[in-house]
Amino acid sequence: MKSRRQLTITLIIISCAILLVNIIGHSIHHRFDATEDKDYTLSDATKNMLKNLQDPITITAYFTENLPPQYAEVRKEFKDIISEYASLSNGKIAFRFIDPNESPELEQEAINSGIGPVLISVREKDRNEQQKAFLGAKIEVGTQKEVIPIIQKQTPMEYTLSTSIKKLTIVNKPYIGIVSGHGELPLQNLGQAMSEIGFLYNIEEVILSDTLNLSKYKTLVINAPKSQYSETDLGILDNYIAQGGKLFINLEHINADLQQSMQLTLITTGLEGWLTEKGIVVEDNVVIDKKCGNIGVVQQQGMFSMTVPISFPYIPIVSNFSDHPITSSLKGLSFAFASSIQYTGDDKYQFTPLIFTSESSATQTLPAYINIQKKWTDHDFTTANIALGGVLTGSFNNGPETSIVVVGDGDYAASQGNQKVNADNINLFANTIDWLSDDTGLIELRSKGINYRPIKELSDTKKATIKWVNFLLPIVLIIVYGIVNWQIRLIRRNKRTEENYVQ
Repeated sequence: MKSRRQLTITLIIISCAILLVNIIGHSIHHRFDATEDKDYTLSDATKNMLKNLQDPITITAYFTENLPPQYAEVRKEFKDIISEYASLSNGKIAFRFIDPNESPELEQEAINSGIGPVLISVREKDRNEQQKAFLGAKIEVGTQKEVIPIIQKQTPMEYTLSTSIKKLTIVNKPYIGIVSGHGELPLQNLGQAMSEIGFLYNIEEVILSDTLNLSKYKTLVINAPKSQYSETDLGILDNYIAQGGKLFINLEHINADLQQSMQLTLITTGLEGWLTEKGIVVEDNVVIDKKCGNIGVVQQQGMFSMTVPISFPYIPIVSNFSDHPITSSLKGLSFAFASSIQYTGDDKYQFTPLIFTSESSATQTLPAYINIQKKWTDHDFTTANIALGGVLTGSFNNGPETSIVVVGDGDYAASQGNQKVNADNINLFANTIDWLSDDTGLIELRSKGINYRPIKELSDTKKATIKWVNFLLPIVLIIVYGIVNWQIRLIRRNKRTEENYVQ
């Protein structure tokens, strides 16, 4: 009887403890994070933003219920993170989940909000079927809204949510100056890039002059200048960075005549020598890469002329990046007629190369001629990991620490007619502006939670070990459980045979 009473008391205590933990957990939302990179721990940048919210925010998540496990996990993770946002917002954030599949009215509401259905594969009765699902959300502040059309496992959720909220709540936008007057790209050619950064920054065109106060600009951007910067212009840039101003220079060092002479010649603007004084050398060459894009070449086939795509090594496809906030979320860039960059300065400044060619690349000294009919072989690509861009950080003329980002291609973010620019080209431009100009630290979140750790990079020994551990561990645990259970039963049976045993 005594043992039963003790068991009852123990069960009551455990039940009360579980109930108390649930009550506390309902009012204080926290996730225990055992991941290596703290993927499920909100950053200080997000926490600071949430604590300083002034206006009420409503998050409406349109998620289909009863999805396959991989999609249900995304829904749960998104719900967890917005629950944590709400708990840290001092009551400023409210959220709700809606299943648009419940009725045509809710489906239309989701579509009107900018969240369309996607088709996902569902296995039913040993066959794959297509199911219409909604996996998106909208964030509203007053009459303004931001839409996340689709949320996937690869979506950097904290960055996406925090950036969306910041777009809707930001009051004092930093100023970005786009330098003009030297044949730089006109703003209308940078429409996609300007749209990407325009939510967070005030963008103004700037003509350098002694009478202009540049101190209000967080960053000055120079895009593909074609004519000379005067000594006065370069002096203004020196004064700007000496006061802590940031510079983002996309330098077009090559003029490509693809219509007549097929010649590649140098463009000199004076910025090249100015950068060399600081240790950044934009070399007088053009980069070629075996991993490249195509161009269409007209070829005669009998009586007909046909446009045939051919590999064009002067358009390198770049997927080799440093581990840096500017490039950490990038997958692949498309450059055209880019020049390599190297650092020749001393350790007074810190230079970090950001963008590299593939393992099979090379450079050609300028001027050079393009031979469309050339048959490229592996012998033409004898160099690996040529730097195409980098960031220089340090104190200039005893001023505060600042940074200069230089890319050896000037028009990678420019649109050609109605043709859309490669998404990661725009991301490189936007990431650089964010890293230079945004002091909140949100740029650090862009690649959070999407680390790439492919098993194919493990050694054969490690792969074999993982395979056998996965196979044998469940069996071992079952055997251990059986032995322990058998021992417990044996001890109980022996106790029952004792003279003084009481039930």
